[in-house]
Amino acid sequence: MSNGKNNQTTPTQKEYQALAKKREPSRPVVSNCIKAFLVGGLISIIGQAIQDMFVNWGGFDRKEASNPTVAVLILISVILTSLGVYDKIAQWAGAGSAVPVTGFANTMASAAIEHRSEGLVLGVGGKMFKLSGPVIVFGTVAAFVVGIVHWIFDPGSTGGS
Repeated sequence: MSNGKNNQTTPTQKEYQALAKKREPSRPVVSNCIKAFLVGGLISIIGQAIQDMFVNWGGFDRKEASNPTVAVLILISVILTSLGVYDKIAQWAGAGSAVPVTGFANTMASAAIEHRSEGLVLGVGGKMFKLSGPVIVFGTVAAFVVGIVHWIFDPGSTGGS
C-alpha cells in the first residue's frame, strides 16, 4: 500500500466508501467499556477471594499466597475454556476477560483444544504458542527494557529483597 496507485480512488469507489461508512453500525463503546470493567473486576474479586482463602485457611502469608492463587485462576480458566463457557464470557465482555491471566490461559487452552487432532507435538505443542507466543516475547522484552531503564535511573538498587 506504499505505492501511489492504491491511494487513487475513482468517484464510484469514493461514493461506495461514503455509503458504507454511513451504513456501518455504531460501536457501543461505553457499553463495551462497562462490560469489560465488570468482568475484569469480577475476575479480580474472585482472585482476591482465592488469595484470602489461601491466607486464612492455608496458613500462607499474602506474598506466599500469590503463586497458588494465579495457578488456581489459570486452572479455572482452562476448565471453563474446555467447557466452552469462557469463550461465551469473552464474547460478551471483550477485553475484560482477555486482560487478566485468565485470558492468557484461555488463549493457550483454546489453541491446544483446537489443534489436538493434529497430534501432541505438531498440533498441541506447535500451535499452542501461536497466539500467546508474541505475548511472551514482547512481555519478556518489555520487562528487560524496564529493568534496564530502572537500573540506569536507580543504579544503587539491587533488585532483590
